Amino acid sequence: MTLSYATLPGDIDHMIENDFAVVERQFEHLEAGRGNRRVLVDQIGFELALHAFAVEQVLYPAFEATGQTRDMEQARERNTRAKELLATLLKAEPGSPDFESSLTELIAGVREQHAGSDTESLPTLREKLGAERLAQLGKEFLAAKRKAPTAPHPHAADKGVAEKIAGALAKPLDEMKSKSAGIKPGLGTDASGLLHPQAQAILDAHSSLEPRPFEILEPDQARQQPGPKEAVQKVMAELGLEGPEPVGNVEDLQIPDGAGGMQTLRVYTPKDVTANAPVIFWIHGGGWVLFTIDDHYDDSCRGLVNKTGAIVVTPDYRRAPEAVFPASHDDVLAAYRWTVANAASFGGDPTRIGIGGESVGGNMSAATVLQLSQAGETPPVTQVLVYPVTTAEQFGESMSDAADGRPLNRPLLSWMAMHAFEGQPDAAKDPRIDLLGWTEEQLSLMPPTLVITDERDVLRSQGQEFANKLEAAGVDTRTAYFPGAMHEFFGASAVFELAEQAQQDAAQQFLSAFAATGASGADVYPSEQSSTTVIAPASPA
Repeated sequence: MTLSYATLPGDIDHMIENDFAVVERQFEHLEAGRGNRRVLVDQIGFELALHAFAVEQVLYPAFEATGQTRDMEQARERNTRAKELLATLLKAEPGSPDFESSLTELIAGVREQHAGSDTESLPTLREKLGAERLAQLGKEFLAAKRKAPTAPHPHAADKGVAEKIAGALAKPLDEMKSKSAGIKPGLGTDASGLLHPQAQAILDAHSSLEPRPFEILEPDQARQQPGPKEAVQKVMAELGLEGPEPVGNVEDLQIPDGAGGMQTLRVYTPKDVTANAPVIFWIHGGGWVLFTIDDHYDDSCRGLVNKTGAIVVTPDYRRAPEAVFPASHDDVLAAYRWTVANAASFGGDPTRIGIGGESVGGNMSAATVLQLSQAGETPPVTQVLVYPVTTAEQFGESMSDAADGRPLNRPLLSWMAMHAFEGQPDAAKDPRIDLLGWTEEQLSLMPPTLVITDERDVLRSQGQEFANKLEAAGVDTRTAYFPGAMHEFFGASAVFELAEQAQQDAAQQFLSAFAATGASGADVYPSEQSSTTVIAPASPA
């Protein structure tokens, strides 16, 4: 069940719906008998503990203020019982009578609460308080999660001063990195059992670093957490692998950004670079909020350099909330134009430039091509979109079946949009964001395109839908889908064979376009693959 009315990512009802979507998917894993049963229940307990505390601190007073006392009392009763059941589940062993009976009751109770919230209490709250107040409550909801106890306390009061004291005395989330905080292992991993073993190893490594949930932190706090780069490095160390992958040269240039300032453009040159080498303009992801060119996207760029012999350049654009939409898009467009005008200065051929990126980098790739084409400028010869954002809407079945995915889950996606579009309520409708809303004429402006998607990714459905729309508009479109892979897998080629395959597919897309454009040295970088769709090996049952 989903809300039947429109919300913005920072609204409290939007956030509550996201929480329910995550837990519901975890319930489905348990009911299907897949995944790690112990870890799944530990994760559910952690998520519901934060959710219940925030609801008690923020939603109950809102219900009371609007006269929704019946909704408040029902929610309080369900939360109290849920905390009692979770306390039992966190101590009992899977398969025991106490565990299984408590789990069955918890699932039924949470689903009943979800249905009541969607159809009655939250719509009524929005009607009485209005959108602006629900956005403010959303901020308070996240702030409450940051100070919440990390496990259910069934006998603590759930309202007023007593609850605040109980919360203050509990181990707060700020202590999660300490083992004394009582946090169980595995809370940051994907426990669904749907991942390729190598993907599972990466996420298990990330979880072992004990990151706090990005989606409840302030941006500056989230940026300090270990991310995909640190997870891959940990797996590499365990396997005795060295990195990063060497290339000929890496140089940082200072170029104009889109607002009269300066930004960094990193230039990766291959070891045996040819004269007038083709150029790949690669755009990193991070939801317009997280990550930089120093993070795991560095591995993506190095892999593309060595697989294509092209020069790879990547801009370190401004991020939100310090610079909200369209700052990142403006910087990327400015950096691309600078690259075309100055490619010869670093040995590149301005007539053979391809573009691409990961996640929001994929979004900005297509948006940049659209802007260039509409301005009458020569677009890139091809583009590669890796699990791209193509709409700000919660689109498609992947918003449900991958709601609990890691490292990108549904709450984190909304958290990113909340910060990226803050103060820009119409950003979601802008054609630079809403690629799925493009006309056939706009779609037809795209060059030959490869769209890469993966199974455990909330963005899977919208990426595949954009590929379908491109193909319907007559664009030469190829797709590559990787079962058993997760968001942010592309740069993990050192330890994940599907990432290596995805990079090979991207490299082939670029090489084919460069060869078709001119003297690209196709004999130096031979084309071996002709498949238009890659189906990677299925993940184990």
